[in-house]
Amino acid sequence: MADELKEELLEEDASKGKFMTFQTGREYFGISISYVSEIIQMQPITAIPEAEDYIKGLINLRGKIIPVIDVRVRFKMEPAEYTDRTCIIVIDVKSTVIGLIVEKIAEVDDIMDEDVVPPPTLGGHRDNEKNKYVYGLARTGDTMKLLLDPEKLIKQEDLNILEEVQEEEQQA
Repeated sequence: MADELKEELLEEDASKGKFMTFQTGREYFGISISYVSEIIQMQPITAIPEAEDYIKGLINLRGKIIPVIDVRVRFKMEPAEYTDRTCIIVIDVKSTVIGLIVEKIAEVDDIMDEDVVPPPTLGGHRDNEKNKYVYGLARTGDTMKLLLDPEKLIKQEDLNILEEVQEEEQQA
């Protein structure tokens, strides 16, 4: 038991300050690597009727049914055609596994807490839409990264619907 706890703490230390960064539109975003399970290529997606437009549907990842959301659409950007650079970042949020469709993976960046500043609060609706998912900004090299709070990317009611659909798919 003590060894497991020690290993868990070491893993937390190893992932502290590490962010998976990706590009969507002209902007770069970062998500703490502690949420990231893996990165996979685009796969066939089964649509979910009457789901929010940003929820693209479900994929089957090694027998596990996972909902995927398009980050571009979630941020109210124009949808883009998927290319060979488009991929899915599989994350674990509140014990729910979710795939984030992103245009291009950038890199794993080291970003320390002291390098993160809160996002500015600007008047425009478009800015506010993105800012509700962004908890901080960090400059790495010559690029500004918007750091995402994955727990705010999906609404609780959407999570509940997705869990129901996942259960139905697993039973089918």
